Amino acid sequence: MIASHKLRKRDIYLNKLIAFQDTEPIKVVTGIRRCGKSSLLKLMAAHLRENGVNDEQIIEINFESYEFIKMTSDDLYQYVKERSLPGKRMYLFFDELQRMAGWENTINAFRVDLDCDIYITGSNAYLLSSEYSTYLSGRCVEIKMLPLSFAEFIDFHGFTIQEVKSALGGTKKQAVDADGTHYELREIFDAYMRYGGMPGIADVGLEQDKALTLLDGIYSTVIVRDILEREKRRGQRQITDAILLKKIILFLADNIGSSVSVSSIGNTLVNEGLLDEGNRKTKPSTHTVQAYVNALLEAYFFYDIKRFDIKGKEFLRTLGKYYIVDIGLRNYLLGFRNRDSGHAIENVVYFELLCRGYDVAIGKVGTAEVDFIATKADEKLYVQVTESMESETVRARELAPLQKIADNYEKIVLSLNSGLDSSYEGIKSLNLIDWLLESK
Repeated sequence: MIASHKLRKRDIYLNKLIAFQDTEPIKVVTGIRRCGKSSLLKLMAAHLRENGVNDEQIIEINFESYEFIKMTSDDLYQYVKERSLPGKRMYLFFDELQRMAGWENTINAFRVDLDCDIYITGSNAYLLSSEYSTYLSGRCVEIKMLPLSFAEFIDFHGFTIQEVKSALGGTKKQAVDADGTHYELREIFDAYMRYGGMPGIADVGLEQDKALTLLDGIYSTVIVRDILEREKRRGQRQITDAILLKKIILFLADNIGSSVSVSSIGNTLVNEGLLDEGNRKTKPSTHTVQAYVNALLEAYFFYDIKRFDIKGKEFLRTLGKYYIVDIGLRNYLLGFRNRDSGHAIENVVYFELLCRGYDVAIGKVGTAEVDFIATKADEKLYVQVTESMESETVRARELAPLQKIADNYEKIVLSLNSGLDSSYEGIKSLNLIDWLLESK
């Protein structure tokens, strides 16, 4: 990291770490590469120093640094043990720990042998797989980190939100940059939909060539280090066809928000001649495709979402959907286009709901479908997403599934053009950008 790089606060995640400070569970920060996990550990270490913890009590190791890249689990144990202070609590920060073989035993040993508070990051769900869980007997808490939300994007890119007079009377919100230039929020949102929420974009600026170069680096690193190399470390050889992997990525990126079956992926790739450039002469088996999809899910490149029968109150085994972790990565893969912008904004809403701490499913009510059911604790929210509510036909289509739900939980329709009416029989019609900027 460049020495002058200014750490930007991401309070939604930092506050979660602070809430678990000095508690027994190991804090595990997970998420796709370059989404800000390393910076979060640095922010947490800075918080400790600001609150009276001495430098000597904090040990920070990034296992992608050349200094530590060859460190073994035994070396790590000795390194920390030699630096531990008698009678003092140690704070241990281990970044990209999954690169070191046998790390599970060492972390468990620290937990048993030392008075310490442990924070680790990983870019692959293998970190929290069943093998890991058996070592720690469930004594860990996962902080799931995502790329920037739209509100964070505004902050990272140096904009502030101000209320200005509207030509129609009253006020409206605008974004203002450091030079005092005013922008419509829709302009900033369009930039977010174009370049995505990877924090590194804020360092290179909203320039297409630089942004695409950065996204290319992220993509390549995820594919090589977190999928292909990881399989070798695990001694498995399931993910061996780089061309097939790329085609499956393109297929899923092209079909975000659409119902997808794993068996249909192989059929489509063959029928459309998408595997002709490789050595594969036959259709990949469903088992093979599932292994590749699972690897992408484990690398946090895609997220899958299941269907929930609202009336039967059970999850269904029918087709699910996939969403890509960052809309900028999708544009890097497929090019910039407008033909499926409805699915793109749906993708943004899905990750915003996750960021706000909801469990998210697709809702099925009879033959109709609700885009998202978002639940946490005793709270439930039904969400429809569409580009515009101005057309009577679209309004009828979006409202119909929500009108079939008999309970009294909140029901909303999010759109970029919410129309003149703000409510339809108790169903709220909200502007998507305003909703994204709500305080959480």
